[in-house]
Amino acid sequence: MQRTSEPLPIKGYFTFVQNSATIDYLNIAYLQALSIKCTQKINNYAIAVDQATKALITDDHRKVFDYIIDIPDDEAHDSDWKLENEWKAWWLTPFKETVKLDSDILFTRNIDHWWAIMQHKDICCTHKIRDYEGKISQDKTFRQLHKINNLPNLYSGFTYFRYTRASMEFFAQVKKVFHNWPMYRDTVLKQCRHDKANTDEAYAIAAMMVGEENCYLPCMDIPTFAHMKGPIQGWGHTDWTEHLYAQVDDNANLTVGFNRQMYPFHYVNKTFASEQLIERYQRILESS
Repeated sequence: MQRTSEPLPIKGYFTFVQNSATIDYLNIAYLQALSIKCTQKINNYAIAVDQATKALITDDHRKVFDYIIDIPDDEAHDSDWKLENEWKAWWLTPFKETVKLDSDILFTRNIDHWWAIMQHKDICCTHKIRDYEGKISQDKTFRQLHKINNLPNLYSGFTYFRYTRASMEFFAQVKKVFHNWPMYRDTVLKQCRHDKANTDEAYAIAAMMVGEENCYLPCMDIPTFAHMKGPIQGWGHTDWTEHLYAQVDDNANLTVGFNRQMYPFHYVNKTFASEQLIERYQRILESS
């Protein structure tokens, strides 16, 4: 795959947006973009879209989507989970320095200072996540394949990379994992029965290929985010929205339960991105 142009000499956030039969990822990304515009000074925002999703973009969306990029050769066309294009991030981002995000992450306070720290690596993945109280989680309920195969504990939901050959080689390895998954599943990994590659696993395998020490900051806790899967909170597989009340104040501060959220907030449950919450962030942005 070839880049169509050189990246712009700026920093920015990037996510893939492909609606599925059941999930409106476009509005989820819109909510994310609003939260970034409300909280960050470094707030350039780009989405990569398929044609069907692009046709749904409104004027309101365009106010916060700074760059709208077509996904070439959509490999997730027939997929529900829409992960198959994730390896293309390096070739599609318009930025020289990029934070690639899962779209269901909200920004809760300014983290501009993270960029200067993440710059110490060509690619800097999240390797520590937190519960809603801000405590680093050791839960591996959803990481049994990582544990069995001694894979690096990387999370693809928040990933920084610079426009360098080293970061390109990482994403080239991610591409290999996606395109050759049956081989990795059957001959490389132990006790793997997944029909399709998972992005976190693809990142972990790619990191081992290029040297995992090159892919995160072992002595730092950033990048990081609050991950709202139930087991991480100690609740088994219960949905967090059944336990906790969330509210956003006039300064875009998010409180969950009695805890002010100090880190990007991976809410997981897509229904959290309600029209009411979107309207709340719209009003905050308009008044800022």
